[in-house]
Amino acid sequence: MILEVDSVHKSFASPSGPIEVLRGVDLHVAQGETVAIVGESGSGKSTLLSLLAGLDVPTRGSVRVDGADLAELAEADLARFRARRLGIVFQQFHLMSGLTALENVSLPLELQGEASAEMRAREALEHVGLAKRADHLPSRLSGGECQRVAIARALVVEPALLLADEPSGSLDARTGAAVDRLLFELVERRGATLVLVTHSDRLAKSCDRALALVDGALSVA
Repeated sequence: MILEVDSVHKSFASPSGPIEVLRGVDLHVAQGETVAIVGESGSGKSTLLSLLAGLDVPTRGSVRVDGADLAELAEADLARFRARRLGIVFQQFHLMSGLTALENVSLPLELQGEASAEMRAREALEHVGLAKRADHLPSRLSGGECQRVAIARALVVEPALLLADEPSGSLDARTGAAVDRLLFELVERRGATLVLVTHSDRLAKSCDRALALVDGALSVA
């Protein structure tokens, strides 16, 4: 299993006491599988994705990616692991506004000291159909183009696990559908594992499995 989530609980402090968002989440995902997590707003989907990405730690339970328990890694080791083994696509793109499309995509490779960072970044942009827009800043790209850059950046490191949080949620229906198709095409081509959070029934049905997060736990959607 590339992803093993076992009995994960997550609570947050509040003036009236702890608020338990996740209550014993279990999730095992095989290499190459695509899994959608659906649920109402406020159900804890983004919280769960943050735990899978190692951006937060469970109150109880464990999250293992490619055999590594994320909570047991030191901060520096976790940062390196995340850079090399995880790809993340956010709804709001999170591109560096002062960097070109090429520089945004090559950045994670450059942080690893990869000598071929620019070449691999250009190849990734070509795969998402943006080779001719490599030297453009995000401000000169459309929303759909920015999301394609974000997908290229997430996949350029050839991650063991790709996480996507409403990858087309901020786009219009036509552009969003095109971005979704591209994401699945690239995942299939690379044999990558994908876990995505979505409100879209259409997108969820495109995955191998769809799970619903209800009352802090996962069940078959």
